[in-house]
Amino acid sequence: MTNIVIGGAWPYANGSLHIGHLASLLPGDVLARYYRAKGDNVFYVSGSDCHGTPITIRARQEGLSPSEISEQYHKEFCQVFEDLGFSYDLYTKTSSEYHKEFVKDFHKKLYSGKYIEERTVKQAFCPTCQKVLTDRLVIGACPACGKETRADQCDHCGTVLDAEAVLGARCAECKSTLTFGETTQIFLLISRLERELTELLSSHPHWRRNAVAFTNRYINEGLRDRAITRDLEWGIDVPLENYESKKIYIWAENVLGYLSATSKLCEERGIDFKEVYGNNSKHYYVHGKDNIPFHTIILPALLLAHGEGLRLPDEIISSEYLTLEGRKISTSLNWAIWVKDIVKEYNPDSIRYFFIVNGPEKRDTDFSKREFVEQNNSELVGAWGNLVNRTLAFAKKYLNNSFSPITPSKEIKEKVQEYYKEIGEKIEKGNFKDAIESIFELVRYGNKYYDTNEPWKTRNSDLEKCKDTIYNCTYLIGNLAILLQPFLPFSSNKVIEWLGLTNQWKEQNYNLESLPDSFGILFSKIE
Repeated sequence: MTNIVIGGAWPYANGSLHIGHLASLLPGDVLARYYRAKGDNVFYVSGSDCHGTPITIRARQEGLSPSEISEQYHKEFCQVFEDLGFSYDLYTKTSSEYHKEFVKDFHKKLYSGKYIEERTVKQAFCPTCQKVLTDRLVIGACPACGKETRADQCDHCGTVLDAEAVLGARCAECKSTLTFGETTQIFLLISRLERELTELLSSHPHWRRNAVAFTNRYINEGLRDRAITRDLEWGIDVPLENYESKKIYIWAENVLGYLSATSKLCEERGIDFKEVYGNNSKHYYVHGKDNIPFHTIILPALLLAHGEGLRLPDEIISSEYLTLEGRKISTSLNWAIWVKDIVKEYNPDSIRYFFIVNGPEKRDTDFSKREFVEQNNSELVGAWGNLVNRTLAFAKKYLNNSFSPITPSKEIKEKVQEYYKEIGEKIEKGNFKDAIESIFELVRYGNKYYDTNEPWKTRNSDLEKCKDTIYNCTYLIGNLAILLQPFLPFSSNKVIEWLGLTNQWKEQNYNLESLPDSFGILFSKIE
């Protein structure tokens, strides 16, 4: 049994989730369900990112405290993930006391190491608003690409920035030109970890292309040391004397949420945390393209600087961008589809299917309502639902749900065994679209087998052949349900229950003496 840590990106609790968030996070649940079915020890963790400037801005806009606004969206996120079948072992929040204490203990250890330095740096100040500004409240031109951006990270080219590096720095709220004073901060000396971070990248050439490209770029441009404290009011206290008025910078604590959540699960399960973050484990990090540097540079740098041999990322599952009807999703322009709305209107497995088959796995992809409807009706209703319904309905109507013990045909049995191996390998490598498309090839094979053997004819001319045909189709359906369970859990679990199966990632070689008296429709057409 292997310890499998799967970290889903922590969404900012400053607004509702849109379909771009969903597309980037779904692969994490597929991984978790697959590894559980294999029998591994899974730690599927995530949570709501409740600190940082975006939270305080939204809170001020709505006349609430940062705590109130983050809790409001945290509850919304929890409901959305539950409705869509996300099987987190722990979905928590960065404002939890456990996370805050874990982060402070981690930073205390960090501060005693050789990769920490205290520096006096420039600090942005708005003379009109009369306040110190965080990076996110500083706007100007990106020094790398020249486009308008905020000072934390360029939305266009992905460059991680500091406020003083932005050209023509202005206040995001009043647009006034900024002045810069001085303050003292604690810095993480990432530049001293260039060799280790380069080795991490070179040892994972199979990471997704965008992760390799972005990480190479940051290393080749020269790794920069980064401040890990900030002059903020909302966040986690810095556990160091003379820093009482400062907070831990959000990027130096939110990525540690993977560790704090895993640590909490370890306590609950009676497992040594260092074992899970040690050698007998495999770690996946699932997120969107804009989060790549935080998982391939920042998180590994923190783990290395901590100095206790904590496991570095194994697999980076980084998606590209999802557009909406050909246009970039924009929350500020209200050009988005909110997940909380679509889960009320459509079958959750229909939603999951579309965003896995059409997800931005290796390139930017587009959401089209027309394609969503067509794929639901042709694939989920017309192919998979049709195979299940006509097989079980035929058995009930013409065979009285009764079989004598029959074994599957050699060809079908070998095909099923090969599919478990092939689909498992694709999932483990992060090729989710290829995996589910391959499963639907087997669905179409099952429908073709049914049509070719014409059980509606053989029930009168050759009853044993008719039974054999229906049994083989039922055998296929049972194994297809197991193969599809990581992707489409709601419909798959229905079939698993109807056929009395166990959700284990292996061939379901069973002899059915009878089929269920009652079953239902898996999917309905969308008009």
